[in-house]
Amino acid sequence: MRASVTVRVPGSTANLGAGFDCVGVAVPRWLRLTARLEPRGGRAGGPLTIERAGTLRALETPPDADYLYLGFAAACRRAGRDVPAGLALAAESEIPVARGLGSSAAAGVAGAAAAAALLDLSLDAAGLAELATELEGHPDNVAPAVFGGATLALQEPNGLVVAPLVVHASLAFVFAVPDFMVETKRARAALPTTLPHGQAVRAAAKSAALVQGLAHGDGRLLAAALDDVLHVPYRRALVRGYDEVTGAARQAGAYGATLSGSGPTVVALGPAARAAQVGDAMVRAWRACAVAAETFHADRPAGGYETA
Repeated sequence: MRASVTVRVPGSTANLGAGFDCVGVAVPRWLRLTARLEPRGGRAGGPLTIERAGTLRALETPPDADYLYLGFAAACRRAGRDVPAGLALAAESEIPVARGLGSSAAAGVAGAAAAAALLDLSLDAAGLAELATELEGHPDNVAPAVFGGATLALQEPNGLVVAPLVVHASLAFVFAVPDFMVETKRARAALPTTLPHGQAVRAAAKSAALVQGLAHGDGRLLAAALDDVLHVPYRRALVRGYDEVTGAARQAGAYGATLSGSGPTVVALGPAARAAQVGDAMVRAWRACAVAAETFHADRPAGGYETA
């Protein structure tokens, strides 16, 4: 058992249009968590403290309902251990909360990874991804948070299957983050329970186009893939200015743009040389809709979680 441990986990963008609930990319916005055991900390599984900094300051979640703690507790349960007495967590995050950039997945991964390192639990990356997926409910943000890069994650009856995806060096991911939130639960509730068979066929073709387009930097395929039919048509109404912002991205040189996760952040894919112009255009489009926003871009996916 160690006195303290620090874990760093990236944010992520998921879906990328046609890769609904299965494709994700690690984003260079980081959550850092330090876990330690305080002396004379009381009973096992008892009260804990969580210090929040950065974007986490906005959270009003009780400590025992925080994904940081839930991940830690889940790792302990998996090992047949109680959460130790005197647990203290201190986290600072650059990942916007409830904006479609994987903040809850990053927190769950961080908590579980911290427990494994602090308590010498047997939990490899595959086990960490399985555990965090159970906590999160779907693997699209979890897989890139754990493994880094771009990932395809598929929940099969016999376990989670994760495969790396190739991202062409010419591509950039450009994000426009508005100053309002969309809760994942609300975005899930907007989805229909069934789709016509023809729509399912189009969705399958578009998901194949996404994988091929990412690998080859093919703008035509990416434009088709980002024009999603599975979830975006039902969620766009939750994001004020969506059509204006995605249209501005394309006008500025992006191959296409779509919701990052369930939104409201919009992610555009295009040539790295046009990233700054695309980001500025999206921010201006949101400003014209009376929405403040900020932009950043990534010329390559981030790496996965790290423990120190």
